[in-house]
Amino acid sequence: MNVAKMMKDLQRMQSQIQSRMETLEVEGSAGGGIVTARMNGKKELLSVRIAPPAITPDDPDLLGDLVVAAVNEAGRKVDDEMQQLTQGLAGAKIPGLS
Repeated sequence: MNVAKMMKDLQRMQSQIQSRMETLEVEGSAGGGIVTARMNGKKELLSVRIAPPAITPDDPDLLGDLVVAAVNEAGRKVDDEMQQLTQGLAGAKIPGLS
């Protein structure tokens, strides 16, 4: 078993995951798309789009709730993507261990 090669393979896989997460962008929406939040793989909020029908002085709490829901959905999508990537890593065959 070549431990040095194994470590190099693991580092390469980790680098691939980090690279993918750095370029990842997801969108979450709420209210049937009235509010859309865009987030990157580091869970940084990039933008929030609010459709004019969502902006009403009658119910400002509703708009806040829609923004929170859209941001939370985007965060879940980042988590899902990370989980898929790490499951792929866990399922990878590493010479010497499989």
